[in-house]
Amino acid sequence: MSAGPRDDTDYPAFIAANTKLIAPPHVPEIVLHLAEESVPIWQKTEEELGEMNVPPPFWAFAWAGGQALARYLLDNPHEVSGKTVLDLGTGSGLTAIAALKVGAASVLAADIDPMALASAHLNAAANGVTLTTTQEDLLANPPAPFGAILVGDLFYERELAERVLTYISLAHSNGSRVLVGDPQRSYFPRDRFVCVKAYEVAVTRELEDALVKKTAVWALKL
Repeated sequence: MSAGPRDDTDYPAFIAANTKLIAPPHVPEIVLHLAEESVPIWQKTEEELGEMNVPPPFWAFAWAGGQALARYLLDNPHEVSGKTVLDLGTGSGLTAIAALKVGAASVLAADIDPMALASAHLNAAANGVTLTTTQEDLLANPPAPFGAILVGDLFYERELAERVLTYISLAHSNGSRVLVGDPQRSYFPRDRFVCVKAYEVAVTRELEDALVKKTAVWALKL
């Protein structure tokens, strides 16, 4: 392995070769390029990038919170219809795609992982929509004005959770509708949110230690 990442990786080709187009159990209206197992895709990602200890390929799976949030948007188009939308930490692009399918005016899908952004573009194309993406760390600056901000499964690390909460709290105070899909992961600040809709989402035991995960869509308290 080389000391750093390669700069010649064909992300779309790698994703297409190592995933299958699958409809997530809770959102059958949408298909995504997903991995069937976590360890092989992680190892192949390290090999392809020529780098050890790369972040997990979050983009290769439909996580519980993201599925719940996408389901909620498809069933409640009024939440994003006609609005400018930010999908923070987009991963596979699932919730961004759901927002576009129900009439969002535009969606900016943000992720610091370039592989995730390539995945989001591929998945958008597979569903007949077009995404705008950014690799910028948006949490480093005050939020731009968006009609709605979507957050799926980002409360799994303390520092990240704190940064996300600071960002969305400021956005909320500036008038953005903030919706979070999360099964109350380790650093989810339950006291700051109100449950909008609860779900039981079919997931992979390998990833979630369960076959069904109780999760919910949450809104920041006023």
